[in-house]
Formats: sequence, structure tokens, C-alpha cells
Amino acid sequence: MSGVHSRPSHVRSAPLDRWIPEAVGVHEDADGFAVRASDGTGYRVDITDGALDARNALLADVIDHRRVQVFTGPTVHRLYGNRLRDYLGRHLEPGSWQVHEIPTGETAKTFTTVELVCALAKSGGLDRRGVMMAMGGGVTADIVGFAASVFGRGVDHIRLTTTLLSQVDVGVGVKTGVNALGSKNMLGSYHPALGSISDLDLLTTLPVREIRCGMAEIVKMAVILGADLFTALEMQPRLFEGSDAAHPRTAASRNEVTRRAMRLMLDELHTNLRERDLARLVDFGHTFSPVIEMASGHRIAHGESVAIDMALSARIAAVLGQLSNDDADRIVALLTAIGLPVDDFPTCTPRLLTSAMDAARARRGQRLNLVLPTAIGAATFVDDVPPGVLDEALLQMRRRPAGRPLGLVR
Repeated sequence: MSGVHSRPSHVRSAPLDRWIPEAVGVHEDADGFAVRASDGTGYRVDITDGALDARNALLADVIDHRRVQVFTGPTVHRLYGNRLRDYLGRHLEPGSWQVHEIPTGETAKTFTTVELVCALAKSGGLDRRGVMMAMGGGVTADIVGFAASVFGRGVDHIRLTTTLLSQVDVGVGVKTGVNALGSKNMLGSYHPALGSISDLDLLTTLPVREIRCGMAEIVKMAVILGADLFTALEMQPRLFEGSDAAHPRTAASRNEVTRRAMRLMLDELHTNLRERDLARLVDFGHTFSPVIEMASGHRIAHGESVAIDMALSARIAAVLGQLSNDDADRIVALLTAIGLPVDDFPTCTPRLLTSAMDAARARRGQRLNLVLPTAIGAATFVDDVPPGVLDEALLQMRRRPAGRPLGLVR
């Protein structure tokens, strides 16, 4: 395949840059993706298994004998802290690494936590040639990535993602950020990771709710760009749930779905990596969701708010005649089959949702750029939602098909 670099799994015999081609585009190989963005930025996203297995040199190769300060949240630290320390102890020089536990969750996704990360890195002796590493989900990656972007005016960082949502979303992009001033991700930066490693084995300890939140981001990509992926999800909406993860057929299916979602995301991101164009298809599900999530006091998780946003956007598209009612029903049905909410009475009010559109305009240069599906696997932008459309869309959301429960956040 043109542009693909073949190499043995888990082996880097040369610096990371060797595996980032000069040609602009997304270059897929057996171990993941090499990205060369149109602005010249290059980075890799690796997919592996057993990232903390002593025989797997991938993480150690990315660190490349430099000083490293590692940050995890409490749950990841409890589950994997000993394995992480054992791995680092086997591969790195004594005294060149430390592991720190930091608070995580949306309420801890603040500049205060970024300052804590920087303080721990400084006390650990991290220099300008050192590297910060985040092991955890999207919140940990966002906090540590932002800290790395401002520490000493910028140091390298590594992501070892442990949730499905972070693997298909933050793990493939270059954005970092924290919540501030009453808004989600108000402060942040564009800071590509030195290495972004996804280990599907780490998903086996995830709670079902976390799995479903990750599925929301996969559905997002399927609706706007991947009709084939959407059909696959309809056939196996609970693919990532259950105890048969070790079955080769299940593992292969999960790998294929994850890789397909990553590829679709990277194909969209690399041409507009730093969002100079504020009209982005990957903002599907992210117009109403930030306000829904924040207004709920984080009772509604990020992936759940994205699911509600997608269901509402599908209904708006149907009311506007952009999308058939059958396709709108398919989108809502898939979200429901996965176990995601498609409505929330306390936050899905015309007043709050209108304020969400106003906030989106402010973020997007006074253009709404509301992403609406036009078919399964295709989408467009709308800059105006006429009066009454939002009310009608909400009414349609709440007319559940016979025999189908209305998905609500409890």
C-alpha cells in the first residue's frame, strides 16, 4: 500500500520521526497510524496489546531514555500502578522516572490540577528535555497534555490511553484543555503528543458506563463519515461489553471497529489540525453537549451528553428536511441499543439549548456551524435554526416508537 511503513510490532530501531512520512496524510501500518498534517505537524498513534508487558518495548522506545514524570488518576493507579512501576523499573534507568497520582474527573479538570502536575514535575527534576506521561482516560490526557504545553514553555508528553473514549478521541488528536470560567475546555492548547499509545487490553477493566461513553464517539464518526461502520455497530451494539474479550473473533472485531473510528477521525483532523477552519464535521454531537454536561453538574458524562446531542441534532435535521425520518430513527435506535441516553428533561429545555447554540457561535467565530446528518455516513453544516424547529425536534424526541423505551439520563 502506498505510503505505508512496515516494521516489526513493538520495535523502533530509529527515532520516532523516521516513522512519520513527509507526505501529507494519514499513513496506516500494522501498528497504527503515522500522521503528517497539512501544517507540517507529524505524530504517531500506536495500537498495541500488553503495553505494560515487560517484553513490549514500545513505551520504553517512545520515552527513549529520557527523564519521565508519569501521572495517573486514582482508579488507574489502583489497577495498574504496580505494573507500571515494574515496567518502568525494568526498562529505564533508576532515578529517571516517577509515578504520581493526581485527581481526575471533570470537576478536577481545572487549571489548579495543571499547576499541581507542573509542581510535581518540577519537584521531580523534570528538565526541558524530559517528558510528561499521562496514563488514563481523556481527562488525564487533557490535564497532563496542557501542563506539558506550558511547563518550561513546552515539553514533550506521551499518552497511554485506558478508556475507549480517549482512544478514539483525545488519543488521536493534538488538543489539550481544562474547564474554566463556567465553560468546558475553555483553556487549552494544541500540543501533539510525542507518542499516543492505545492498548485495547486495558479496556477490560472499564465499567460499562465508560464503555458506552466511548461508543458515543464511535457512533459520531459513523454517522458523519462511516456508513459501513454504522451498519457494523447496528449488528453488534454491545460489542465492547461482556466477558468474551479474549475470544479471537471478538478481539478482532473490537480492533477493527476501534481502528476504523480512529482512521475516520484522523482523516478529518489532519487537514485542519489546529482548527483554523472552525467548520468541523467532527463537532457533530458537540454543539449542545458542552452546556448539557456542565448544566447537569457532570451528572451526565461527556459521552452521554454527546449521545443526547446527536439524537437532538438528528431530529433537528429531520424537521428541517435534511435527513429522512427513517435515518433519524436509526440513529436514535442505535444510541438506545448501545445503552446511551437520548434525552434529559432537566437540561434539554429550549432555553438551555438555545443558550448552547449562542455559546457555540461564540466559539466558532459567530457562525453556528451546527453539524447535521443528511444520511447515514454524510453530514452538512447549518448556521440558522429557525424559530420553532428546536421545539418540534424536542417534541419528536419524546415521541418514542412503539415498544422502544425513551432513553433518559437517570
